[in-house]
Amino acid sequence: MAVPPPPLLILAQLLCILLLGARAALHERDAAALRDVRAGLRDLPGSRFFESWDDGASAPCAYAGVVCAPDEDDPSGALLRVSVLTLGTGLSDSPGLAGSVPASLASLTALTDLVLYPGRVGGSIPEDIGSGLRRLRLLSLAGNQLTGPVPESLAGLPELHTLDLGNNRLEGAIPSGLLLPSSPSLKVLILANNVGLSGQIPDQFPSSQLFHVDLSHNAITGALPPLPPTLRYLSVAGNSMEGTLDGAFAGNGHGPADLAFLDLSMNDFSGSIPPEVFALPSASSLLLSRNNFTGSLVVPEAPASATPPWSVVDVSHNGLSGEVPGALAAAGSLYVNNNKISGEVPEAVARSVFDGRMTTFYAQHNFLTGFPVPPTPLPDSTALCLSYNCMDLPSASAADGCPTIGGPLESRPADQCRSSGGDG
Repeated sequence: MAVPPPPLLILAQLLCILLLGARAALHERDAAALRDVRAGLRDLPGSRFFESWDDGASAPCAYAGVVCAPDEDDPSGALLRVSVLTLGTGLSDSPGLAGSVPASLASLTALTDLVLYPGRVGGSIPEDIGSGLRRLRLLSLAGNQLTGPVPESLAGLPELHTLDLGNNRLEGAIPSGLLLPSSPSLKVLILANNVGLSGQIPDQFPSSQLFHVDLSHNAITGALPPLPPTLRYLSVAGNSMEGTLDGAFAGNGHGPADLAFLDLSMNDFSGSIPPEVFALPSASSLLLSRNNFTGSLVVPEAPASATPPWSVVDVSHNGLSGEVPGALAAAGSLYVNNNKISGEVPEAVARSVFDGRMTTFYAQHNFLTGFPVPPTPLPDSTALCLSYNCMDLPSASAADGCPTIGGPLESRPADQCRSSGGDG
């Protein structure tokens, strides 16, 4: 998620430095912090990021990844401050950096953007980093080996827009202030794949201004509170969250109308899936697999003038019963496998599969009793799996797209198939 500064901004800052000429010098506190950065970090074999830092000829403001600007607190214009610090190249073939982040980074008080590209940097994030860097707008330290807690001082930074600490080894409770209005400018929060981060999403969550939240693959517990109406992306996959989804998608009567990506998979959510989930007008990905959802799927019919935006709907590996709703024929890929769903697959769904509009339909391991096969052949690009249901497979193609894990399965044993279905 880290985005380099706009070229015009960098050009303007460099121009300022050139105009100031020999009169301008880097603030000694910033120069000392850069020396600590160099002492604490090193290039991994194959990386050459620190070459300009080590050549002995470059001024600190000419180091790779360093952008300076005039010190706003110095009326003489003789001092410069580090405003942007980007550590590493971010290139796909660069192995990145190793070492640890020095505590003196917090003394770069004019810093607005701090980016550490993926590598093997370890140790903890300086505890007071947020206390010193009050102007910070972007902080990205993702893809390293950082340990310890997320500093409490990061909550409430007045200008922080993007915080990405994903894919590290952080642990402890997530500062609740990051999910509350106390971080008024925060729009993007990524703490995914740290495994050890814990805590709960606070009840005041709907009052935040966040639009991208990724807390996946951690140790978060508790229920899902009502979601902010500003939200566009939410992933809490791979945690230990529980409870029902009642009220989560219509908090205060205002659901997240712009929510495009929702991933609640691999948790312990229970109860029925609210119809409001399928009524989200912008949701292209609805991923709710591997929970404890029960009951029938209730999908509101979309107005004739509006086609649901679903690219993927995945409700597999739950305890859902009832029939496949015909409205789900609008999905590009539909996964209802490993549930207790019964009845015939709606003709609209079958037609969507054989017309190639739905490229994947997984319905294996249910109690389905029929699939109306259209006269047209199944497109080569379509994956269809109907094995292990209460019916004979309507054609060989009905199992061709099945996963091969565990070997092929054709029909469910007759003694498991009851008229009511779902007893499995």
